[in-house]
Amino acid sequence: MLLRCVNDVEARKILEEVHEGICGTHANGFNMARKIMRLGFYWLTMESDCINFARKCHKCQIYDDKIHVAPSPLHVMTSPWHFSMWGMDVIGPISPKASNGHRFIFVVIDYFTKWIEAASFANVTRTTVGRFLKKEIICRYGLPERIVSDNATNLNNKMMKEVCE
Repeated sequence: MLLRCVNDVEARKILEEVHEGICGTHANGFNMARKIMRLGFYWLTMESDCINFARKCHKCQIYDDKIHVAPSPLHVMTSPWHFSMWGMDVIGPISPKASNGHRFIFVVIDYFTKWIEAASFANVTRTTVGRFLKKEIICRYGLPERIVSDNATNLNNKMMKEVCE
C-alpha cells in the first residue's frame, strides 16, 4: 500500500484525531504509529512524534495504570462481621419538603452487608440521632463495634459519646 507523505501541520492534525478524536483510543505511541500507517499516512519522525504525543496527553497521564507508583499502606474499611461497623450521614435539606414536612434524611449503612436504615426528619438534632441509633440500630442489631460519621455537629456530641459508652 502506498503511503501519503504529510507535512508537520497535517501530521499534528492526524495525531490529534487518531489519539483523541471521535474514535480515538488513547493508544500508546507504537500502536498509534501503526494505526496511522494503516490509514495511509507517513512522515519521517512519525514514531517518535507518536510516542511524545502520547506521553504529553493529559487524559492518558491521569487515567493510566499506576503500576510504577511506590507502595503505600492500605487502610481497610471493611467490617469483620455483619452489623459491627456502621456509617452514618444526613442527606439534606431536601427541597421541596416531603408531604409530612420533613426536610432531612438520616441514613445509617452497615459496612459488611451494605444494609441501610433510613428515616426522614424535619430537623436532625442530637436527641433525634441518639433516639434513632438506640431504637433502630442497637435494639435491632446489637451494639456496634464502630460508628463512622463525618463529625457534623449533630453526629459528634456528648449524647453520641454517652450512646457509645
